[in-house]
Amino acid sequence: MGVPAGKGASLPVFYAFLILIPIPGGVGGGKILVFPEDGSHWVNMQVILRELHGRGHALTVVRSVQSWYITENPALYASVNVDPPPSEGFSAEMFAGLLRRSLQVQRMSSARHFLEQQRDVAHTLRLIHAAVLQIISAILEDSALTARLRQERFDLLLTDPAFPAGVLLASYLDLPLVYNVRWINTGDAHMAIAPSPPSFVPVYNSFLPARMTLWQRVQNAVRYAASVLLERYVLVPVYDELIARHFPPGADLLSMQRRADIWLMRVDFVYDFPRPTMPNVVYIGGFQCRPPRPLPDELEAFVQSSGEHGIIVMSLGVLIATLPKDITEAIAEAFAQLPQKVLWRYIGERPSTLGNNTLLVDWLPQNDLLGHPKTRAFVAHGGNNGMYEAIYHGVPVVALPLLFDQFDNSLRLQVRGGARVVSTATLTAAVFKDALEDVMEDPSYREAMRRLSRLHRDQLVSPLDTATFWIEYVMRNKGAAHLRPESWDMPWYVYHSVDVVLLLLALACLTVAVPVVTCRALCRAVFKKKRKVE
Repeated sequence: MGVPAGKGASLPVFYAFLILIPIPGGVGGGKILVFPEDGSHWVNMQVILRELHGRGHALTVVRSVQSWYITENPALYASVNVDPPPSEGFSAEMFAGLLRRSLQVQRMSSARHFLEQQRDVAHTLRLIHAAVLQIISAILEDSALTARLRQERFDLLLTDPAFPAGVLLASYLDLPLVYNVRWINTGDAHMAIAPSPPSFVPVYNSFLPARMTLWQRVQNAVRYAASVLLERYVLVPVYDELIARHFPPGADLLSMQRRADIWLMRVDFVYDFPRPTMPNVVYIGGFQCRPPRPLPDELEAFVQSSGEHGIIVMSLGVLIATLPKDITEAIAEAFAQLPQKVLWRYIGERPSTLGNNTLLVDWLPQNDLLGHPKTRAFVAHGGNNGMYEAIYHGVPVVALPLLFDQFDNSLRLQVRGGARVVSTATLTAAVFKDALEDVMEDPSYREAMRRLSRLHRDQLVSPLDTATFWIEYVMRNKGAAHLRPESWDMPWYVYHSVDVVLLLLALACLTVAVPVVTCRALCRAVFKKKRKVE
């Protein structure tokens, strides 16, 4: 069809006008201050930063010069470098010590395990949060730096609140706040904002399923109380002096944490246990997952050499470089007895029992290997990122949990039928080989993972697009205060309706006491009158 005569010249102007019309859901070139966490947390934060950068936003990342993984990257973001005093937290030696202690505690009886675990958690919290305190103190006490940050007029602050330095900076600068979050303070981030009844919501590091027996619910309730006490009497006091020095009277850490506009929760209930939630919690579990890319030539050649048997991929994350020698030797011995080829991300002394079928590498493209058709199993430590990548690609898991949330993550996938959990503390070559053969030969594991993969992928909008939409939503609307529940600034006794219960009890007592007292008074009066008459 041709253009009507006399109207062709106006079409370019019309199209130019259309280009100027804002598209709903977009926001042009915002300025975002980012306060990430190190290690695996930085791995997934980078995914969001690349997406935001691609959408035209200017990013500024606050990083410690002592950071392990958060490097300067001018092509992606500007850096604010902080040089805090040295501390015991966040060192390779600390995490190696935590691993040794974790393996030791796992061999204890259940009662002693619980007590020792709580003591260790309290000690670790003090160490790590002392290091975090040094970082945020270095920022807030640098008046030139804070003045420069204010002058930048950022649209929001994006942070991982596993540790509260970003939370404190956002409150100090009075910026809208968005979380990329899974864990906060002493447990699951849901506990900080949403109702979390211990009757069916397992507490962090409890190793319990959602459907609990009576005895398990008792254990969970005790762990819940212990986590609340640790938060209030171990963690919060670390920051009291800093808050008193830099914030208005009455300010407190827990209230600052709850004021976040949007909580981008790295959770998908396909994998995690369903639980109560809130309107400003948005679920983006597995947002870092993507279709596999071609492998480097040398890795592809190794994978193809496996023939019909396929390969096993093993990685224990970014925090733990090596396991104790006896465990490493047992793992290598078990691998050597299998027909599969093995790709093992490993740093350290070469195990003496290593077989010709096993290739040790300093780094491996985990997501791409898990998406390869020849991958038969994934040996993992239970980190959140790796578990979601295994689900996304439908690969069954042999889990060797070591620290922190890895025990809970592994249990969840085992409950869903996609993993077998093996105790690292008591690992032998025979036990490990049996677990690998079970996962690869029993079709139920792969069927369960393929089902989880279908459910995880069956979403209207991808988790990454969901995350960027809500970040831009906060930027467009200067926050999202209308989504925050009123509970965020309630005292505990109001939140739990303790004052209501006390009032009702008082009224009930009055309802009973008033008639009783009145009747007794009347009876005394009648009795007195009767005695006078007599």
